[in-house]
Amino acid sequence: MGTRASLAHKFVYTLDTNAIIYYLQDDPRAVPILQGILDDPAIPVYISAVTEAELFSFPSLTDDEAQRIENILCTVFVIPLDSQIARAAANIRRTYRVKLPDSVVAATALFTGSPLLTCNAQDFKKILTLRLQAI
Repeated sequence: MGTRASLAHKFVYTLDTNAIIYYLQDDPRAVPILQGILDDPAIPVYISAVTEAELFSFPSLTDDEAQRIENILCTVFVIPLDSQIARAAANIRRTYRVKLPDSVVAATALFTGSPLLTCNAQDFKKILTLRLQAI
């Protein structure tokens, strides 16, 4: 039993905002990967609070889309932007010159010790300590 528990926690992810957006848009590259992850309760999945804000920030967001986002949020752990993550994000932004939301998402992945699952690895490839998994 110890082996099975350790294997279950071997797979842990932080999702980038764009990975969720592509999933919600039924992108054929993102859906099979995210569906498998989101449907498995043994896989811890994290998102940054910034990702939550970005997902709900689209002016043309429909009620159906908002409900789909809510459904996803029920299956993941939303990591709040606290002082520790804010300072790590500031350091990432300053050092690697990435956008603030991306630096917060990267800092969240580093905080959780999980790879960042993204559809745009290019935005994060300069951050050498960050483990990336491209979709």
